[in-house]
Amino acid sequence: MTQVFVPKEIRELEKRVAVTPETVKKLIGTGYGITVESGAGLASHINDDEYTKVGAVISPDAAKSYGEADLILKVQAPEPQEVAQIKEGAVLVTHLVPNNELDLVKTLMARKISCFSMNLIPRITIAQKMDSLSSQASLAGYKAVLIGANHLAKYFPLLMTAAGTITPARVVILGAGVAGLMAIATARRLGATVEVSDVRMAVKEQVESLGAKFIMVETDEDMEDAGGYAKEQSEDFLRLQREEVGKRMALADVVITTALIPGRPAPRLIEENIVQGMKPGSVIVDLAVEQGGNCVLSEPGSTVVKHGVTIVGELNLPSMIQVHASQLYARNLMAFMLHMTKDGQFNVDTEEAVTDGALLTHEGACRHEATQKALEG
Repeated sequence: MTQVFVPKEIRELEKRVAVTPETVKKLIGTGYGITVESGAGLASHINDDEYTKVGAVISPDAAKSYGEADLILKVQAPEPQEVAQIKEGAVLVTHLVPNNELDLVKTLMARKISCFSMNLIPRITIAQKMDSLSSQASLAGYKAVLIGANHLAKYFPLLMTAAGTITPARVVILGAGVAGLMAIATARRLGATVEVSDVRMAVKEQVESLGAKFIMVETDEDMEDAGGYAKEQSEDFLRLQREEVGKRMALADVVITTALIPGRPAPRLIEENIVQGMKPGSVIVDLAVEQGGNCVLSEPGSTVVKHGVTIVGELNLPSMIQVHASQLYARNLMAFMLHMTKDGQFNVDTEEAVTDGALLTHEGACRHEATQKALEG
């Protein structure tokens, strides 16, 4: 029987947990033994008793459980002291962004730990249920709009009263991926008018179906890769995009930025002169701040006021909605686990598509090409 350990997350701001009673029950039914560190689910409002009722063992000693486990399930990448407790040859499944954790990747290789990154799950049909990037981005897009509305000293919706009419807030969203689309839907539900910029023309129809206006930037460049993600853009295109978006931002009340390129720093879409041109009291919520930010004035983990504009650089927005964030992530993780299970055991088949895409380190080597290049550089 494969012994699985689920530790309590120790990174700052992290309130999620990798399993819920629902997923524990199903994994145990598949043949796994599940141990959960005491208190692991408390921040997501899951008591230890709820885990024991479905067959999990509660551990008061994380170090001991790390050392005994064949497989570790986590949300955040482990800290060095956690890695030191994992036995050599064990399997780790976590939401690890390789470019941000190169020293950790080296340590995992040295200890011959097979690490699967949920961040690297390939965008193929069979892996849709495992796509934690999408499930967590959707939550972040929703929360970003609420944060923007909270900082804005205005109503979002059109309001007609005896004292006169209040026009709806104007929201500009940069990036129409999963987070951006959820932000559009949320802002529209709150009654705002919404304009959206994205380098991929393929998303124009989706944007308009949600009641938003698509901001056109004329180009002959191909801006989408085979996986549906945005490519890194040329400087000429970025200049044209900044000019066009800057005009819309000058009239905006709230700007939400979600533009990310997998494995690359976030593209800089908002220069200081654009912020200077915005209305006093307007708000920027930068969802890309963990990857360097789409706005040059964003400060990771802080909310600042620059040139009269409030710029929100809050980290880990999904963890602010930890109940549903844990529920969705745990289901993504369960789908991955069930896909990897053969005869009741976790099976690492390096020729299989999901395994090949998500397996970051294995048998002392780095299997992810982009990460290997970063390690060599």
